[in-house]
Amino acid sequence: MERWEKINAVRKMQDFMEDNLHNPVSLSELARAAGYSQWHAGRVFKEIAGKPPFEYLRALRLSKAAEELRTKPSKVIDVAFDFVFDSHEGFTRAFFKQFGESPKKFSRGTGPVKSFLPRRARDYYLTLQRGDEKMTDEKQKSTVFVQVVERPSRKLILKRGVKASHYFDYCEEVGCDIWDQLSGIKEAMYEPAGMWLPDNMIKPGTSAYVMGVEVASDFNGKIPEGFEIVELAPCKMMVFQGEPFDDEKFGDAIESLWEVMKKYRPETYGYQWADEDAPRFQLEPQGYRGYIEARPVRQVNPSR
Repeated sequence: MERWEKINAVRKMQDFMEDNLHNPVSLSELARAAGYSQWHAGRVFKEIAGKPPFEYLRALRLSKAAEELRTKPSKVIDVAFDFVFDSHEGFTRAFFKQFGESPKKFSRGTGPVKSFLPRRARDYYLTLQRGDEKMTDEKQKSTVFVQVVERPSRKLILKRGVKASHYFDYCEEVGCDIWDQLSGIKEAMYEPAGMWLPDNMIKPGTSAYVMGVEVASDFNGKIPEGFEIVELAPCKMMVFQGEPFDDEKFGDAIESLWEVMKKYRPETYGYQWADEDAPRFQLEPQGYRGYIEARPVRQVNPSR
């Protein structure tokens, strides 16, 4: 019961943050929303959401600001003040740290926004601690956050390889510039991803691993030469998100998450793997947000 009380408290704090993205937020206000002391509210938020409350709030504001810069004719300074940054310079530094480019350059680009993935407490199922049992240093452990998200009916624009079973094979067969081409599709619903196709989507003589991007089900625009488009049915995806990491250690971050996914039992939480329902996908490893990978699932106990 205590765990669910914590989850509910964090959910209330997240709701308060989302209702006040354009207003100053204090720890006392978050604590009041949660019904905890300020110290306890901050500690519980980090435990459940994976980040301290104001680091989480900043990442969320920056993602919303990025969407506005990309979709509206807004001035950078106006967006900075609108999302409660004290100065143009401070906003630019924070934006560059999260997205790897300045707000001005970003606003002129095309393609999907690499948004911060909020760890919504209402979607929280399990936080897994990894590490050798003999290790006592907390820094030698890693935390993986797991949540289930809904994917609507949509289409997938993809480029197939020949025999590739993972990213590096694919790059040798097709080339790594595919990512840039996919990023240029402005109608994309989400950012590009590397994907492992289910057997029923693999054409004879083509690879299990592909790169693609999802667009709305009513998409009828042009696709790059050599690409194809397929329809995807609604599904549920179980998303695994590791801790932030140093960018040069992305390989370790991927292997660490894969170890968790191999041992994970979705049945414990009323789900089962449903690999035939949709491609399993991995997002570009970005140190600031942790490595993210998702696998399709079906609910087996809806009444729970």
